[in-house]
Amino acid sequence: MFQKVLIANRGEIAVRIIRACRELGIRTVAVFSEADRSALHAQIADEAICIGPARTADSYLNIKAILAACELTGAEAIHPGFGFLSENASFARTCQKCGVTFIGPTPEAMEMMGDKATAKMTMKNAGVPVVPGSDGLIKTLAQAKIIAEEVGYPVMVKASAGGGGRGIRKVDRPEDLEAAITAARQEASSFFGDDGVYLEKFIVNPRHVEIQLLADNYGHVVALGERDCSLQRRNQKVLEESPCPVMTPSLRKAMEEAAVRAARACGYRNAGTVEFLLSGKDFYFMEMNTRIQVEHPITEMVTGVDLVKSQLRIAAGLPLELRQEDVMLTGHAIECRINAENPSEGFRPSPGEIQALHMPGGPGIRIDSAVYQGYEISPYYDSMIAKLIAYAPTREEAFMKMKWALAEFLVAGVDTNIDFQLNLIRDPDVEAGRYDIGFLGRNSHLIPKKERD
Repeated sequence: MFQKVLIANRGEIAVRIIRACRELGIRTVAVFSEADRSALHAQIADEAICIGPARTADSYLNIKAILAACELTGAEAIHPGFGFLSENASFARTCQKCGVTFIGPTPEAMEMMGDKATAKMTMKNAGVPVVPGSDGLIKTLAQAKIIAEEVGYPVMVKASAGGGGRGIRKVDRPEDLEAAITAARQEASSFFGDDGVYLEKFIVNPRHVEIQLLADNYGHVVALGERDCSLQRRNQKVLEESPCPVMTPSLRKAMEEAAVRAARACGYRNAGTVEFLLSGKDFYFMEMNTRIQVEHPITEMVTGVDLVKSQLRIAAGLPLELRQEDVMLTGHAIECRINAENPSEGFRPSPGEIQALHMPGGPGIRIDSAVYQGYEISPYYDSMIAKLIAYAPTREEAFMKMKWALAEFLVAGVDTNIDFQLNLIRDPDVEAGRYDIGFLGRNSHLIPKKERD
């Protein structure tokens, strides 16, 4: 096992990793920007090094500074968390060249799955169901028109290097295709430095269901059930639950087997997630996230498997002790993302000082957070305050628990989305599991009035 690990991230995921390392007897190194000098992750790590100014390009995306911190402290491995450099194959490859273990998949697997057009072809060849559409990138408008006519409108234009809902356009009519391709290319180029796009059939009202995987260096791959991430606003996840409320044992088995084939097809190792669109009993590969997910705690709650500690063990060369037949899903877990944002003003970020704070507790309540009273929510980074997780033996009990937990959650000094999450968790259709990825778009009564005006 490693003696010392550097965490190339910030916020609640950095705190989460530091705590997992401590449970394994691993010393930790935090890196922080000048804006994060008082951040919790910088305070609780064994060592902390400033790596640059607040701007992410000068700090948390500064590969040279991060590797220099690794060299100065003698850290043997780097955990990238999620976001920032977590899916950067060049960073993972540079770590290899410097003799530092990257706690994640190989650069080759990241490149294969990071390019969504290549990933789709890889999955198709591995026998994983894929959404009908283009085989690879769209090169000309004429080609796009032919494919769109073949699969039928509506279609989706998607950035190959995309993520976070960027570089995606829905096209309902042939006359709108050219403008959608141009807009998607421009957005993809701006956010990812890559304007490649591909085309897929638009699946009407599917659910977004993802399978969590662990894979070691010896060919063992294990699926740890599913998470339903269908409740989204503008392609951004809002609330997640596990298990999926419409899942059946036979469907779960089929999806898990497809996810395992996907992992084997790219020689995957460490923790990863295969995301599917689920429509009735049919499911289609959407993408693979080659990192730990924001919503990983709900899988931990229903399986009892610590995913971050598993990541560390796999990266250290230890084999998976868990086998597929050992995986049991018990109970139900829900996660709400609590953000510093103003829902009544289009969910505008609300930076500022947290003047008062009360987080709920009690049996079955878990909070992953890095904030405290007096903490300053920075305008430079994401606005997440906490991840609130409720776990109970049944889905009904988990929902009841989440309702009172949200009602008890108090944050003063900044605006939050807590009331919005309460509206969502109290909605009869959500409680009954009758939702899909278009649910919030069709239910404007759940979104504050100023958002609709």
